[in-house]
Amino acid sequence: MDCCNIICYNFKMNICLNKASIKDSKKIHEMQVISFKPLLEKYSDYDTNPAAETLKKIEARFAFDNVDHYLICLCKTTIGYIRIRCFDEDICTTYMLSQMFITPDYQGEGYAQAAIKQAELLYPKAKKWILETIKQEIKLRYIYEKMGYKQTGAEKRIKDGMDLIYYEKQP
Repeated sequence: MDCCNIICYNFKMNICLNKASIKDSKKIHEMQVISFKPLLEKYSDYDTNPAAETLKKIEARFAFDNVDHYLICLCKTTIGYIRIRCFDEDICTTYMLSQMFITPDYQGEGYAQAAIKQAELLYPKAKKWILETIKQEIKLRYIYEKMGYKQTGAEKRIKDGMDLIYYEKQP
């Protein structure tokens, strides 16, 4: 999968974020299904797991205000996706990493961390970053905590054995 119209030399890994558009929805959907399928199989959560989402739902998100979509690229290969939402619409100082994934072949190499760093740099006026993740997924929690995100203490039960926990970071 080709990506990055420009050559990026950030973060030693050649990771860059390339603004996505609705025309990228099919590619995003395919990568999303592959990336979230293991969690879908583990938790059987067909209501909230992104692997169970339709292409139409992804396309619809491009109409939302205050949401930016980026393809995560390694050199010229698309390896993931990140969606960033402005939470306080008027002044945009709180941003949410509302979805992010790296495709399985590229996981465990530090690319998610590099993408988060780059995303945070794109929004220099941010006073707070927030996100949610699955409490039972220690690997995911480790990445966010390593990046300086702190648990807020809030939790939401999705189903038995699956809870969401919330994080925030103040740059």
